[in-house]
Amino acid sequence: MSSRPRAAWPLVAVFTAGYLAAYLLPTIVGRLSACLGLSAAQAGLVGSALLLSSASAGFCLAGRVETYGPRRPARLGLVLAVLGYGCAALAGSVPLVVLGAVVGGFGSGTATAVAASGIAAQRDPHRTSSLGLLSVSATAGALYLTIPHLGGGHRLPFASIALVAALVWPATSRLGGAVAAGPAVAASGRLPHRRSGLVLAGGMLVWSMAQNALWGVSSRIGVVQAGLSEVTIGAVFAAALGAGLLGVMGAGVLGARLGRAVPIGLGTVVIAGSIVLSSSAGGLGSFATGEILWNTVYPVVLSYLIGLAASLDVRGRWAVLAGSASSVGVACGPVLGSVLSEAAGYPSMGLILGTATLLVALPVTAVALHTGGRPLVPGSVRRRGGAPAALLAVTTGAVPGAVPKVGAPEQAVTEISVPALRRRRPVRSAFRPAGPSGGQSNAYASTSDR
Repeated sequence: MSSRPRAAWPLVAVFTAGYLAAYLLPTIVGRLSACLGLSAAQAGLVGSALLLSSASAGFCLAGRVETYGPRRPARLGLVLAVLGYGCAALAGSVPLVVLGAVVGGFGSGTATAVAASGIAAQRDPHRTSSLGLLSVSATAGALYLTIPHLGGGHRLPFASIALVAALVWPATSRLGGAVAAGPAVAASGRLPHRRSGLVLAGGMLVWSMAQNALWGVSSRIGVVQAGLSEVTIGAVFAAALGAGLLGVMGAGVLGARLGRAVPIGLGTVVIAGSIVLSSSAGGLGSFATGEILWNTVYPVVLSYLIGLAASLDVRGRWAVLAGSASSVGVACGPVLGSVLSEAAGYPSMGLILGTATLLVALPVTAVALHTGGRPLVPGSVRRRGGAPAALLAVTTGAVPGAVPKVGAPEQAVTEISVPALRRRRPVRSAFRPAGPSGGQSNAYASTSDR
C-alpha cells in the first residue's frame, strides 16, 4: 500500500464486497438445501468450500499487496466474484454451482485481503473497520428483507453478491497504484510480534468457527425447531443485522477509550450466552432475542479484533493473516454446525459452541492486554512502563519528534532507505596534531575536508 493514507470509502466498498458472501451464508446454505435437493451437511459443505477458497486467497496475498499495489488485485478479485457468483446463479447443476461458488469465494477473499491491508495503513484502523462492518451489515440486512419476497431459489443470493461486486468496481479507481520496489522489498522482512500474532490468528480461527457454526444453521433452527417461516426468519435476521449496525456505531464512538481487552473479553462472554440462547430457542421470542443480541455484539468484537491485528503490523500482514485464519474458521463453521446439530441436536450444539467461545476468549484477551501498553501509533517506542517514548516515523505534514498520546489515532509510517556508506581507509598524512602549534596534545583533527 502507499505510505500516505488514502480516503477510507473505497476500502469500505471493497471490504463490503469481500465480506458479503459470509454474511449471506445462512440463506445460501438454506436455499441450496431446499432448492437443489442437498442435505443440510452437503449444503454446509458447499458453503465451507466457498469460504475456504476465500481464506486461501488471503493467505496467498498476505504481504504481497504492496508489491502489486491495491488496485490490480482488488479489480481481479471483483472480476472473479462477478464471474464465479454469476455462474453459480445461472447454473442449475450442483457441480457448476460448487465451481462458481469456489471461484467467487477466491474473488471475495482477494477483495478482503486488499481491504485489510489498506485498513491497517489508515490513521485509525478501528474506525475504518467499523465503517466496513457497518456497510456490509446494512447491505446484508437490506438483502435479507428483500430476498425472501422474490423467490428465485438458490440463484438470487449468488446474483446479489455478484451485483454488489460489480457496483463496487468504480471505487477501485480511487485505490493506489503499484508501489515502488523499495517498500515492497522491505515488506518481505520479518513479521513483528510473531507470538502475539500467531495466538491472535489461532484464536480468531476458533472464535470465527464457533460463530459461523451457529450462523450457518440459524435458518434451520428457525424453521425446524422454532417453527418459523422463511419470511419471518428473514425479518429476524434483518432486525439482528440492524442491531449490529447500532453496535458497530457504538464501537466507533467508544473507540479506544476502554482499550481493546475489555470489549473483546466482555463481548465474547455475551456472545457465548447468546449462542446458547439462540440454539435452544423454541419460539419466535427466544430465537429473535438470541439472534439480535448475538448480532449486536458480534460485529463490535470483530471490529476490535481487526483493529488489534492491524496494530501489530502497519503494513497489514497480520491483518491479512489473521483475517484469513478467521475465514478458515468461518469456512469450517457450516460443516461443524451441521454435523453437531445432526449428531447431538441444536441445544447441545449451542452448549458446545458456547463453551468453545468462552475458552478462546482467554488467549485472545491476553493478547489484547499484552499489546495494550503498546501505543496505538505505529512506529512509536514503548518504555517498560508501557508509555510511548517517541515517534520514530510520521506522515508528511506531521511534526517530527512529536510524542503521541495513548489512544491517539494510528499514523502511517514512511520508510526511508539509507544507502550504505563506503568506508575509506584514512591517510596518515591527512591528520595533524591538534592545538595552536601542534604541541603536546594527543588528539588529532582531520584536514581532509579542507
